[in-house]
Amino acid sequence: MSRLVVVGVDGSASSLAAVGAAAEEAQRRKAELRVVHAFLWPAMHVPLGPSPLGPPGGGLQAVADRLVAEAVEHARSVAPDVDVSHTVVTGEPLTVLEAQSASAELVVIGSRGMGGFVGLLVGSTAVHLAAHGRCPVLVVREPGAADGPVVVGVDGSPAGAKAIDFAFAEASLRGAELVALHSWTTWNAPAPAPQDEKAPYASESGDLRAGEERLLSEALAGHQERYPGVKVRHELVHGGTREALIEASRTARLLVVGARGRGGFTGLLLGSVSQAMLHHAHCPVAVVRGDSGEKGERGERGEKGEGDA
Repeated sequence: MSRLVVVGVDGSASSLAAVGAAAEEAQRRKAELRVVHAFLWPAMHVPLGPSPLGPPGGGLQAVADRLVAEAVEHARSVAPDVDVSHTVVTGEPLTVLEAQSASAELVVIGSRGMGGFVGLLVGSTAVHLAAHGRCPVLVVREPGAADGPVVVGVDGSPAGAKAIDFAFAEASLRGAELVALHSWTTWNAPAPAPQDEKAPYASESGDLRAGEERLLSEALAGHQERYPGVKVRHELVHGGTREALIEASRTARLLVVGARGRGGFTGLLLGSVSQAMLHHAHCPVAVVRGDSGEKGERGERGEKGEGDA
């Protein structure tokens, strides 16, 4: 992967917070930071220069140049040693940032921009990019706990393995503890086969919990060897995935989820759990996509809506 972090800016307070987070991410990775502004107006044939009756420094082009310059200045103030470049690209933010993600190892974006509808908790650009970005996407919602852990949602699916990889790397870069959280209910846990073939499947919660503990351990197998310096804490929660991850995010510095996990509806690019985190988490959220078309090992057996972590 290239040593490049991309951050989208639009002049909003949310995007300025994203610039600061992106500068820190680039510094940790020893990567270049590229500040990107999607400039829609030229495509709509709107005059870009100053009005004949306005100040010489007015006009949409001047506004775009100023907001990008402010973002670059802010990034350099946060991480003076990072190489910061910038570009203004004609097009809508969704298309521009998706294209930029093809050459980046991380795209950072604010949760809310200048446009959209009042009352929405997260903007359409953030949701779209989390679903379609070609690299992990970090959505900056609220500041994370400075000394908190990195939390990763684990569901045991092949697609979720990439989220675990990313979470270990982030914990290593930040010198943070990693909390691997897996939630289960009697509805989504596989019942162990009975010893007697004529007997019904066992349903004791102790047996189910043991199976979920194995799933969590197996999902993390091999990662600890690659990141021996990362302290890992297993967190097994009997309950809903959304509620467990939202609660864990209160004390986390970063929450990592896969874009799609087990269960859910085939064809959706962003699962319900991932979307819930983008809307309700109390810290920045990283969404990591697995390979296209992958499905969880438990298929459609997941809890309604849970299989999308």
